[in-house]
Amino acid sequence: MSNTDLAAPATAAGHADPAFTRLHPRPAQGWINDPNGVSYLNGRYHVFFQYNPDSARHHRICWGHVSSADLLHWDEHPVALRPQDGGPDDFGCWTGVVTDDDGVPTAAYSGVRSGEGASQVVIARGTDDLVEWVQDGHVAASMPEDPLVTAVRDPFLFRFGGRRYAVQGAGLADGRAALLLYRVDDLNAWEYQGIWLTTDNAAGADHDVNRAEIWECPQLVRIPDGEGGTAWLAMFSLWQKDDDHEHALGVGHLLGTMAADPATGLPVFVPRTAGKSDLGRDFYAPQITQLDDAPDGTPRALLWGWANEGPGRDGRRGRSQAEIDAAGWAGVLTHPRMLSVVDGSLAVAPVPEIDGYRHARLAEAAVGSVALPALAEARITTSSGFAGGDVRLVLGAGQTVFAGAVAAGEELRVFIDGSLVEVYRSSAVATTLRAYPAPGEEWRLELPGGATAEVWELEAR
Repeated sequence: MSNTDLAAPATAAGHADPAFTRLHPRPAQGWINDPNGVSYLNGRYHVFFQYNPDSARHHRICWGHVSSADLLHWDEHPVALRPQDGGPDDFGCWTGVVTDDDGVPTAAYSGVRSGEGASQVVIARGTDDLVEWVQDGHVAASMPEDPLVTAVRDPFLFRFGGRRYAVQGAGLADGRAALLLYRVDDLNAWEYQGIWLTTDNAAGADHDVNRAEIWECPQLVRIPDGEGGTAWLAMFSLWQKDDDHEHALGVGHLLGTMAADPATGLPVFVPRTAGKSDLGRDFYAPQITQLDDAPDGTPRALLWGWANEGPGRDGRRGRSQAEIDAAGWAGVLTHPRMLSVVDGSLAVAPVPEIDGYRHARLAEAAVGSVALPALAEARITTSSGFAGGDVRLVLGAGQTVFAGAVAAGEELRVFIDGSLVEVYRSSAVATTLRAYPAPGEEWRLELPGGATAEVWELEAR
């Protein structure tokens, strides 16, 4: 792969907008949202994403594409998929996955035809480096002929019992959200098996995961359970009518087990517990890839999420649509995150590779109020006699971007990159937030007595 064929995202490092991210790769201009096609093929991690290169608005969606050999240095590639005039995706190439189909990289994604609300599963084939794609408009699955199913989108492939299956997110006529199941022996022709899981499940009772009207962007993967085995994780974004990219409910998940139906042999997912997958309101539409052939030989499940723009919420200062249009860009992706189960609950941690962004250690044992640079990581720990207290991340004269209690023995890691803040709590899920520094504004970390912070200035590689 020649660098002369690439537009390196390093050019974005000189972006005039102080809110623009330097460490999270994305094109310098245009709208991005859902990460798509997250995969590890031929020694490289590939992250595609919904992308409008022509404006900072969600319209005529393409697939953008970045890749990396080490999760640290990223290359930006040409647009991978585009809406095809007169094709099943002429209104947009929406969420989907990339898989290896008998040695051929293959995308399976939601295509929407202009003037129609229903999406179909559309197939495209790629070259070995995933840079060039052939879109011939092949439809592998249309809207199911099921009167109960009123909306369907976002295919995700998984394997169980030696066979390949898929799920799609759906909304039902009676107001429930659901997952639909498909058998996919032939990637070109999916076999609909019916409504597979709904918001009737008992594990999610009285939880946001069961208040959605559509389960968008479903994921179904095995993750380490902390006891030498694996658990099945079903994750979905919680869509409601008139959402308009606000995503008030965020992302939820179910942890459970999988077994084969004794009559049909089809997989049956039995949820045990429900939870939120991120505690920030600026997190949506994550995608997970399950790696059994990672470079270090350790199986792991990696997640990227989308952090959207938007007006101020919860007392924070945001951006108006006019400001977003003037900036010319919208949307960022999170750092890659590792998933596991700790004490029966989902745990999310940044991949260790991003330690490579550390440039200079600024404080080894800071206490009280700590100034942070525009690109920063703070690792907060507590002393053995710590009695508890709150950590606050403040921008400028007093905008509290994050506030949370920390307990004895806990560790918090706070990352700042332009307008993106990611907070990771040991053995728990993360918190993803957006905040927009004005010229001259500084970040400050406020610590309770008995808590200390190591602070690093970060630098793009």
